[in-house]
Amino acid sequence: MRAGRQQIEHTTYRNLAVVVKRWPGAPADFFTAEAAGLATLAGAGALRVPRVLALEPERLVLEDLGEGVQKGAFWTIAGEGLAAQHAVRHARFGFKRDGYCGPTPQSNAWNDDGWTFFAEQRLLPQVRRALDGGHLSADDVAAVERMCLRLRELIPGQPASLLHGDLWMGNLHCCADGAPALIDAGAVHYGWVESELAMLTLFGSPPDAFWRAYEARATVAGDWRERAPIYNLYHLLNHLNLFGGSYLAGTREVLGRFS
Repeated sequence: MRAGRQQIEHTTYRNLAVVVKRWPGAPADFFTAEAAGLATLAGAGALRVPRVLALEPERLVLEDLGEGVQKGAFWTIAGEGLAAQHAVRHARFGFKRDGYCGPTPQSNAWNDDGWTFFAEQRLLPQVRRALDGGHLSADDVAAVERMCLRLRELIPGQPASLLHGDLWMGNLHCCADGAPALIDAGAVHYGWVESELAMLTLFGSPPDAFWRAYEARATVAGDWRERAPIYNLYHLLNHLNLFGGSYLAGTREVLGRFS
């Protein structure tokens, strides 16, 4: 999800075609977090990401990948690339720095336990913010807290894998040459692969060619879609906090099923 306060401009920089992202008054580390995420994804050698050409507190200058028409192998390349990225693992959950999911600060303090990480650094901060903002009731908060206590029962153990962290369909970009790339990487961290796959189904879903290519290269439980709403609760809460009540029904539906 792109931070709503950002201004995006396609221009030239040192005779190169670039994308300039601006956010006047942005948090001091906002674009630094995205630059760090892009560098980490690039280091994985999996899917393409834009190169960072300049970094300032209120401005990020990126290589312009252009925008084109998907080639026939687009979804196969995307599935294989994401599987290669997810094969990069860490001993702990988190990241070397905190990040942002859209404009929302996201704690990435290292944690040995994935269930604790997801509860304490993903779900509970969003719930407290939603309560303070008047978006959720005390009963809703209690439901999320009950769900957090059940996470070990609801979610199987998984290693900490390299995630984009905000991978909805809009952040799987089609470049000018028709190949896929990842953009908007401020939420990069090491976490559960199933949570990344779940978000890819939250607002639309890649076609079967993507899933076939991904599953041919990665080991993923066949029933992960049954758990997708649990992972996507984090993003529903984030959207509730950012955009208001249109996400309340979806949030409560998940709580009704799993709390």
